[in-house]
This record gives sequence, C-alpha cells and structure tokens, in this order.
Amino acid sequence: MIVNTARFVISNSDVAKCPSDNKHEYAFIGRSNVGKSSLINMLTNRKDLAKTSSTPGKTLLINHFLVNDSWYIVDLPGYGFARRNKEGRAEIGRIIKSYILNRRQMTNLFLLIDSRLKPQKIDLDFMEWLAENEVPFSIVFTKLDKMTSTAGKKAIESYLSFLLEQWEALPPIFRTSSEDKRGRNEILDYIEEMNKLPLDDVDAGE
Repeated sequence: MIVNTARFVISNSDVAKCPSDNKHEYAFIGRSNVGKSSLINMLTNRKDLAKTSSTPGKTLLINHFLVNDSWYIVDLPGYGFARRNKEGRAEIGRIIKSYILNRRQMTNLFLLIDSRLKPQKIDLDFMEWLAENEVPFSIVFTKLDKMTSTAGKKAIESYLSFLLEQWEALPPIFRTSSEDKRGRNEILDYIEEMNKLPLDDVDAGE
C-alpha cells in the first residue's frame, strides 16, 4: 500500500464522539514509551502526525488520523504509566476499554511490545483480556534497531515461545523499527487486505 495522504481528524475521550463515517479503523496501543507515536509516523511517512514526547504517558485521548481518505489509524492512550495517579489510570482504562469494546469500525488492534523486554505481566494480562472479549489483535514488536539482528531474533523467539506455553495459536506478528522502517510494508499490506473485508465480516476469526 502507498500512503498518499494522512491527516489528523479528531481527539476525544468519548467513543460516541468518534467519526460517524463507516470506515475501517486500526487502533494502536501499548505501554507508555513503547514507541507508538513514532510507529504511526513511520507508517504514514509523516514526521509529526502523531506527537512524540520524551515524557511517557502523554497520549490521554482517542486520536483519529484519516489515511488516503479511506481508513483510520487510531492512536489510543498508553497504559501502565506508573506516575499517573489511581484516578488517572482508571480514567485511561475506561477510555481504552470503551473504545475497544464498543467501536464497531475497529477492524484490528495493534498491540505494541518493546522487543528488548521480557514478557511483562501488564501486557500479558491485556492480551488475555483481549482474547476473553474476542477482540481481533496483532502483536507489533518495536525498537528492533536497538539490538543486533541476532539478539532481536532471539528475543522475539523467546517471547513467542513463552506465549505458546499458554496460547494454542498466536495472532499475527510484526517486527518493526521506526528508525529504519522495518515492518512498514508488512503492516500496510496487512491493513490493505483487511480493508477489502466488509466491516460486518471482520471478527476475531478473520
């Protein structure tokens, strides 16, 4: 897929106020500081479409970006930011779950995982919640440029082996780097294929 245009449309904290048009949406989520904004900018080939920050936990709203005037990238708040207070974490959790469970246009959720880290309980619990609620999702390993190719391959193989101890099958897996654009074509090609499906046909089994 060639990305010709990408533009910000709306930010809000209420799923009822998301765009009313009937277009596929691909949501991106992960722990704070996992490289979500950088990945979105890499996919759209726009340097500052999603605002990056050295301060984790800055995304507090549901952000819609319209790509090629035909489908949306949705930037969801990051979870697990330790310095956010209890009320703040609860509100972020409400926003995330409300969108994921109630947004019919959400075709796939891309769950970002820092490839340098061993499996974290917060990510594993979130995956389990997605599975229990039959949410279609993919795993995107980020920051592979921070390791050698051998170390990156071993880290991901170890992570997937751990998951297979608990899961019968794995969701689609993508290996990425926002620095060298690794994985860009694979994710965009996947989205292009999913865009061919009528929204009512999209479910966890697709």
